[in-house]
Amino acid sequence: MSAYEALAGVYDRLTEDVGYERRADYLEKLFKKSRLPVRMVLDLACGTGSMTEILMGRGYEMIAADASPDMLSAAREKTEGKDGIPPVFLNQSMPELDLYGTVDAAVCCLDSLNYLTSPREVQRTFQRLRLFIAPSGILIFDVLSPSGLQELDGQVFLDEREDVYCVWRAEYEKRSHICTYWMDIFTQRADGAWERSVEEHRERAYTVEELRTWLMEAGFTHIRTYGDCRMSAPREGERRIYFTAIRGQEDLSLPAAGNKKEGNH
Repeated sequence: MSAYEALAGVYDRLTEDVGYERRADYLEKLFKKSRLPVRMVLDLACGTGSMTEILMGRGYEMIAADASPDMLSAAREKTEGKDGIPPVFLNQSMPELDLYGTVDAAVCCLDSLNYLTSPREVQRTFQRLRLFIAPSGILIFDVLSPSGLQELDGQVFLDEREDVYCVWRAEYEKRSHICTYWMDIFTQRADGAWERSVEEHRERAYTVEELRTWLMEAGFTHIRTYGDCRMSAPREGERRIYFTAIRGQEDLSLPAAGNKKEGNH
């Protein structure tokens, strides 16, 4: 079973406490840090499309990209028939991002960047984002901090709903800076029997200094960090840290991205 194949079908039920509307409010506050009016937004590693759906409903033209076909299928179903301009969906990994033009803003939410377990992949992702964010446009992403991932080491978590039951345990390896999650997902079938699926996910910890350096090397400026859904700097030991960065002024030969095509590119 591929990563996210089982999780995609139950992800929304297991993340009901994430507070997507509140986080969308926060993103809109950060959009005001942009030097461009934000109309077209890339939701990178969009998952099941919860943020894409909310921002679409608020009038933004959305491009949603994810490496998982299962997650992307759930995102497409979620946004079908909803108010707003239908999003463009792209089955692409973060380091292989390839748009048809530029966007005003790119967001990468809920520690998706931590799922890139190689520094080169992060650097490549920043380089691709610089190419496809319009000059003076804004990049917004959040990461779990090194302390946030380390505190998960050895913990076991249980998520239980009426028809889904998920047990996951975490192990943090200091040398590699990687936290591995083993997830046992039990879903109830129509006949009342339970079906078990097993998935493994990995996240890597990156320091603020590393990410800031790679953003600068990729051509981003005015790099700022914030505490979780706050407009102030991260506190000591902050678990989730938000970044904003402005794409440098150098001109691109790419036009603005259009809402024209869907699928692989």
